[in-house]
Amino acid sequence: MALVIMAQAGPSYWRPFLFQTYNMQIKWICPTAPTQPITVFGGFPSTAWFNVGDLSEDAPDDLEGLDASAAHVANLLSTEPADIKLGVGGFSMGAATALYSATCFTEGKYGNGNPFPAKLNAVVGLSGWLPCSKTLAKKLEGVNEAARRAVSLPILLCHGKGDDVVLYKFGEKSSQSFSSCGFQDVTFKSYNGLGHYTIPVEMNEVCAWLTSKLALEGASS
Repeated sequence: MALVIMAQAGPSYWRPFLFQTYNMQIKWICPTAPTQPITVFGGFPSTAWFNVGDLSEDAPDDLEGLDASAAHVANLLSTEPADIKLGVGGFSMGAATALYSATCFTEGKYGNGNPFPAKLNAVVGLSGWLPCSKTLAKKLEGVNEAARRAVSLPILLCHGKGDDVVLYKFGEKSSQSFSSCGFQDVTFKSYNGLGHYTIPVEMNEVCAWLTSKLALEGASS
């Protein structure tokens, strides 16, 4: 059995796809982000996992908000029995939360230094980006346990080439950042013409990937 958290920033049209294509051995939990003022929206309150100043490569990361979001995800996972496989994923800002959670699991701690309490067996990011990517290599350097976790953690990144909200290049660079930092099981899938949304074929591939990586019944040998 497996539990997979799929984080969403707000009401999501992709959520039903999970339940149309799901493996009976996967329990899905789809938490919605809290409402807070968002700088990129002129301070207007919106459902969001953390604050975003702008969607550029040089935009500062909201470390406090990222830690809080990763902690929310970890708390949902940390009470599960030891024999349950655990995954985390998300779309857009939810994907950023999932990928940041992956780095916290790998380091064994949040950005603020507090211990990360959950294990992760798989990570999925749809149309998102990797926060704090520029400092990841330095954080993992020389830490043997972090390197071991990075090698063994499966990560799936999916991004549409027509995405005009979170540009395709951010998905590509996220994949490259993970690989350059020692993550050896990273899969990047691109979709021609796909904008900032998802489609059934993408969700089918996500479910098939999870079934395989979590070694669930129905996985091809």
